[in-house]
Amino acid sequence: MQIRILTAADVRAALPMPKAIEAMKLAFGQFSSGDATVPLRGRLHTDKGVTLLMPAFLKRSRDLAVKVVSVFGDNPSLGLPTVSALVLVLDAETGIPRAMMEGDSLTALRTGAAGGLAADLLARKDASKVALFGAGVQGRSQLVAACAVRSIREVMVFDAMPAAAARLVEEIGTWPQGPRARVAASAAEAVRRADIVLTATTATTPVFNGSDLSSGAHITGVGSFTPDMQEIDPSVVKRAYVVVDAREAAMAEAGDLIKAQAAIDAELGEIVNNDKPGRRDDEQITLFKSVGMAAQDAAAAAAALSAAEGKGLGTVIDLS
Repeated sequence: MQIRILTAADVRAALPMPKAIEAMKLAFGQFSSGDATVPLRGRLHTDKGVTLLMPAFLKRSRDLAVKVVSVFGDNPSLGLPTVSALVLVLDAETGIPRAMMEGDSLTALRTGAAGGLAADLLARKDASKVALFGAGVQGRSQLVAACAVRSIREVMVFDAMPAAAARLVEEIGTWPQGPRARVAASAAEAVRRADIVLTATTATTPVFNGSDLSSGAHITGVGSFTPDMQEIDPSVVKRAYVVVDAREAAMAEAGDLIKAQAAIDAELGEIVNNDKPGRRDDEQITLFKSVGMAAQDAAAAAAALSAAEGKGLGTVIDLS
């Protein structure tokens, strides 16, 4: 039995953002049509942290995978990351393992790609200015995805750590044909002219004032994933067209929606499947709130494996 091992670099080489966005279209469409089996996350608590098991099976595309994510708070003191992840891809016909890949890079790609798909379906066609809150891995991935679906000319970056924002702005300056980028002096400055607002922080209170938001803006929120976390002003949530990845998970985990007592208008997959409308007009405020789900990992991992096999990426090991 042979298995292909993909490093983080292999995953990134195999799955450029446009291909990741296409994979997310498959994932969300199957999930919302009932063609995906996605059990609740299994949680195994130890005295040092928690390990999550996230399996999913997409029936139409025959993608089967399990992601294992560990969150161990003491790891930084050991020189190790707090969060680590691994994804195992299985053959849907036999159950035999086909590949094992580094999971943090895949998670960043699939989360960014979900935001990119949402922007493609919900942002105005002429959207060109982005406000980015959070200059970390997820924030960067969200911006890359937005640039993949819209002609982004300008980005304002705001982060609780100005040095982090400055580093990302410097990096964006090296992107081929990338947008003009600068550090925002305030949250208000970042938001007021933005067509697309991206939030990828660990905030527990809103990162911008809803009154500063421009008419017709689209917001993607990926940072808050517990009932106690919050990035989006409740006034924005209440007047926006609210789209989520999964209704049940969003209402159980998304503090942005729970605290605002929000009504969910659609799942992203329902828009993909043309069961629900996307943007109504150029004045409408749209919000995509994502807490993430294993169907995304299964679709992204399958796409990465297919490309890796074609390009000869990774290391093939015989386990027999």
